Amino acid sequence: MNTELVTVDIGGTHARFAMAEVSADGSITLGEPATLHTKDHASFQTAWEDFARQQGGTLPPNVAIAVAGPVGGEVIRFTNNPWIIRPALIPEKLGASRHTLVNDFGAVGHAVARAGVDHFVHLAGPDEPLPAQGTLSIVGPGTGLGVAHVWRDGAGQYRVQATEGGHIDFAPLDSIEDAVLARLRQRYRRVSVERVVSGPGIVDIYEALAALEGRAIQPLDDRTLWQLGTSGEDSLAAAAVDRFCLSLGAVAGDIALAQGASGVVIAGGLGLRIKDTLLQSGFASRFRAKGRFEGLMAALPVKLITHPQPGLFGAAAAFAAEHLA
Repeated sequence: MNTELVTVDIGGTHARFAMAEVSADGSITLGEPATLHTKDHASFQTAWEDFARQQGGTLPPNVAIAVAGPVGGEVIRFTNNPWIIRPALIPEKLGASRHTLVNDFGAVGHAVARAGVDHFVHLAGPDEPLPAQGTLSIVGPGTGLGVAHVWRDGAGQYRVQATEGGHIDFAPLDSIEDAVLARLRQRYRRVSVERVVSGPGIVDIYEALAALEGRAIQPLDDRTLWQLGTSGEDSLAAAAVDRFCLSLGAVAGDIALAQGASGVVIAGGLGLRIKDTLLQSGFASRFRAKGRFEGLMAALPVKLITHPQPGLFGAAAAFAAEHLA
């Protein structure tokens, strides 16, 4: 018997909704997603009602929600929007007889575990499928830096662990990264990898490079710098993008070592947008450059997940794992 549900992925700027169906064999089908701006809705409840109207007014009583933040506690608050969710009130407010709440990067972990091989692009290491057994480390640059891991038993079962690995200390590996760290330390007492390896981090990388060359610093936002850098329109912005890719490779390698990974997946909206740049960058060499463990790192397959809606798909997979397994 197939199960219908609503799957939701809530971030700071956008809330994405979709209908989903889990078939009797466990496969998941997503409907066309609807993307709502959080600033346009007073609460999650009004956004939910907006989506319900788009679907003809009636929604199934099964709900999966991925949220950008911790899911424990009596109240879930969001960093970049004023919404709150009270988990205890979900059955009453949403008419849900069954629901699942999952961290957004936990949802990405479920997506990595369930997505087909056609949803992955090879980045580094042996060009072979991700191993069916062992730990897969997941690193996702976006507005922040998401980190999770998935353990698979080789027989189709898996476990997902979301983490706060994006907040480990940033470790510079050369004089240029020393300059980036020094610049960030002027504003932050402690500099985490998220300050560098995230979408907004490109601004500090760019400004540090400009200072090294004695250039006047142009006050450009991160979106502009990514466009200028990936298109090659601005050579200094392009250098900043290259430097970002190096740092991402180093951080992904550190996470893989710490988690005992047998494979690595790069996720996050930014990773997908710069796919072609990553393939041509020094990402792979920095990922491998772990001294005595360079041989071990070279043997790990590293992929980029290209699923268009990993948060929605993963939230639905988390619901299936909790309620339909």
